[in-house]
Amino acid sequence: MTAHAAPPSAHGPGSGPGPEEPLPPARFALGAQTWREIAYLLANLPYGIVGLVYALTLIATGGGLAVTVVGLPLLAGGLSGSRLYGRAERARARRLLRMRIDEPSALSRQLQGDAGGFFGWLWAQLKDPVAWRALLFGVIRLPWGIATFTVVLTALFVAWPVLPYIARGLTNADRAMARGLLSPSDELERRIAELESDRGVVVDTAAADLRRIERDLHDGAQARLVNLAMGLGLAKEKLLSDPEAAASMVDEAHGEIKLALEELRDLARGIHPAILTDRGLNAALSSVASRCTVPVKVTVDLAERPAPAIEGIAYFTVSELLQNVSKHSRARSASVEVWRSGDRVLLQVEDDGEGGADLGGGSGLAGLADRLGAVDGLFTVASPQGGPTTVTAELPWRDRAAG
Repeated sequence: MTAHAAPPSAHGPGSGPGPEEPLPPARFALGAQTWREIAYLLANLPYGIVGLVYALTLIATGGGLAVTVVGLPLLAGGLSGSRLYGRAERARARRLLRMRIDEPSALSRQLQGDAGGFFGWLWAQLKDPVAWRALLFGVIRLPWGIATFTVVLTALFVAWPVLPYIARGLTNADRAMARGLLSPSDELERRIAELESDRGVVVDTAAADLRRIERDLHDGAQARLVNLAMGLGLAKEKLLSDPEAAASMVDEAHGEIKLALEELRDLARGIHPAILTDRGLNAALSSVASRCTVPVKVTVDLAERPAPAIEGIAYFTVSELLQNVSKHSRARSASVEVWRSGDRVLLQVEDDGEGGADLGGGSGLAGLADRLGAVDGLFTVASPQGGPTTVTAELPWRDRAAG
């Protein structure tokens, strides 16, 4: 009886994790998969020599010169090369052992030093776990390669009947080593990608908020205060020659001051309202609801206050949603509910408008979803044509002391 080769995996290097396709059982006659395993085991020796020589050279030169200006950069560059060695070993395992083994993600641009320059790149390379695991894999391969080469070569000539079983047992050990040292940590890789994405969202949001504040100051309060200063200057000049005109100008300036103060209060409310800091979400959301163009019922059921950062995100989320209600919904009434469920804060804003809102509709909902996602929050929209529209958001609670 002959062994049949296992069909090649339909998944490429970038495929998601999943159970490997079962290999055919080892048999006395040498099938295609057994020959692939034998080829892998015999190639362990040259690959092991390359890996160990590279690792020892890198450690000896980079580590030995670490006290000089070239040592650490040399070590960092060598660690980049060890990633290439790991990639070659993963490709060999896929081709000959029929393993499903993904490629780890590349170092993020932020970690490579977009903001930190050369030293950011250096530090990122030196602490790269993928490179260090590949280097360790290279170190342990030579003794293992000598053993597998010797055993398989001997079995080819003197223990032929049991060679398939020997090859299968040895390559199973190889598979375990490859999974342990060359496979990416799926959860860690996923989390790194999420954090990189969330960091970009936070940075973009902060930049947009700063531009908005600058624009509001320049076009609003700043321009009004400039006009006020000019008006007071003219009133000063007319104070003796035309007291009545000067008094009229002072009255106008008084009105301008009131408008400027109102604009500054609105701007401060857009940054972080004092009422939220002093009295919490219930009072702050009631204040927001009072400025909505439709009647809004506010219900806040929180026995205690969450972390200040979470309170702020909840406040601005509801504020933007109620602005959408005013501008787009054509609703007659709306409601806001806030409550705690376990370690989450839940918000729900509902209106009886015409519906049709969605995350891609240009209403700012996609931006809200991104902002909540950046703090491990969730954001869902249910808005059929004809209404009603219900927007639900979840945020982590986080203790106020830790906020």
